Amino acid sequence: MSADVMPITKNTNSPAKAPDSLWKTAWRRFTRNRLAVIGFILIVFMFLFCFIGPYFSPYNLYDYNSKLKNLPPSSTYWLGTDKLGRDMLLRIMLAGRISLMVGLVATAIAVVIGATLGALAGFYGKWVDTIIMRIADVFMALPSLPILIILGAVLSDLKVNPKFRIYYLMVIIGVLFWTTLARLVRGQILTLREQEFMQATEALGLKDKRKIFRHLLPNTIPVIIVTATLSVASAILQESALSFLGLGVVPPTPSWGNMISAANNLIDFRKRPWLWIPPGTCILITTVAINLIGDGLRDALDPKMKKL
Repeated sequence: MSADVMPITKNTNSPAKAPDSLWKTAWRRFTRNRLAVIGFILIVFMFLFCFIGPYFSPYNLYDYNSKLKNLPPSSTYWLGTDKLGRDMLLRIMLAGRISLMVGLVATAIAVVIGATLGALAGFYGKWVDTIIMRIADVFMALPSLPILIILGAVLSDLKVNPKFRIYYLMVIIGVLFWTTLARLVRGQILTLREQEFMQATEALGLKDKRKIFRHLLPNTIPVIIVTATLSVASAILQESALSFLGLGVVPPTPSWGNMISAANNLIDFRKRPWLWIPPGTCILITTVAINLIGDGLRDALDPKMKKL
């Protein structure tokens, strides 16, 4: 070898590639789950359909025309008209706004209550844990649908304004569905509070509020996300059931549940399927899509899943 030629050596001091964050890894796992991706596409479509679609409709929700009642689907009315001559496609899109909003807001209320009470129970333990968990046991022992029916009947007897009735419905559903999340968060907190980073917070003298909301609860976000995602579908089904029974969202405000209940006789059921099949299909698609997303997130955020 010539003295002028220096051997090429590999630089072994180059910095190692930083490992992907939890969220990048979870997203990669999620996108490799075909069913979860299909569910995500479907739910995005439903949101665009319900929140953007009405702006492209040439009709109005309150356009009543008895001459156009119960028309079958056509090029003019793609999903036909109802018994008051209103465009079914527009009503389904606007009804979807209500149903999706009820599901999201009710779940948000349940998450706030469940995560807070679960964190307090897990962190303090002793009598605080006992009281909160016994309250959770009482709520879990209550049959949710009969309770919702009773409360819906109470709202009807009190003649609550239909414009505000939906907000009461959100709060009621949220208050009844916090227990599962509270138990899951409590279990996570019981494990996390014994780890080394919590000993460091003790050494630093941090206040309990900061320990809970800055260090413990953020570590339970994967569990909260998965549980909340699955709870949205449950809340939508509960609202649809109440509206179908006439105890939830009441006309003229449309929801998928009360649109199905409009086909309340054999003639409508057999000869006018456009009155009940489209809203029923929307409920089916939305709940299945949300459950697919929830299953995908559960697998993606599970630390035991080693296959990337």
